[in-house]
Amino acid sequence: MSALGWVATIGRRSRSTLVILGQIARFFVMLSARAGIVVKRPRLVLQQVHFIGNYSLVIIVVSGLFVGFVLGLQGYYTLNRYGAEEALGLLVALSLTRELGPVVTALLFAGRAGTSLTAEIGLMKAGEQLAAMEVMAVDPLRRVLAPRFLGGMIAMPILAAIFSMVGIMGGWFVGVVLIGIDTGAFWSQMQNGVDVFDDVLNGVIKSVVFGVAVTLIALFEGWQCRPTPEGVSRATTRTVVAGSLAVLGLDFVLTALMFS
Repeated sequence: MSALGWVATIGRRSRSTLVILGQIARFFVMLSARAGIVVKRPRLVLQQVHFIGNYSLVIIVVSGLFVGFVLGLQGYYTLNRYGAEEALGLLVALSLTRELGPVVTALLFAGRAGTSLTAEIGLMKAGEQLAAMEVMAVDPLRRVLAPRFLGGMIAMPILAAIFSMVGIMGGWFVGVVLIGIDTGAFWSQMQNGVDVFDDVLNGVIKSVVFGVAVTLIALFEGWQCRPTPEGVSRATTRTVVAGSLAVLGLDFVLTALMFS
């Protein structure tokens, strides 16, 4: 391919990427404008929080526990070189509240809840249920998509907090019960070194941003997919890929802004 051909290919792909980003931004504005349904019909949002959060709870708890186990082992072996085993609690807590808790939860959220949302909306579109709602003068964005968007935004920080809590308990089990670190030193180092605003609050902000991004991408892919089985399957795949990349990219940006 000639140099002009490469330039044309890059230009086409850049243009298509900008078009998609513009469509997602417009879709976000449309959903935000219909967020008032949380006041008029809060039960719809609560149902989605239960559907998204409760059904993702098992994988979040199990993953958080094993991540805590691994952090406890790796942290002890690293700190043992410098005679600072008592700081294991601080290491585990900061790793989970700042980074691993929000990021790993968001990746699991994209794989579990994100694909479920995309498939659900895509199947409703393929079955012409969304079109039928428009015929009956019911706005599908307000009735179907907005509650799911708000539900994902609310459920994500709760799941991240549970992940971090279970991970800390896993690190305590490995460090105190299995290895034999003093339990008072484990908890006191954690309490003295973890700041509520600089560490915990920043982790909560990250989880909220990740929840908005992953849920928005999942709903957008379901809303824009082709109403065929192949189209729905490709949309669910794009949800996992785009959601995971968005989480990792946003994590770098937020970390640079918060801890610079």
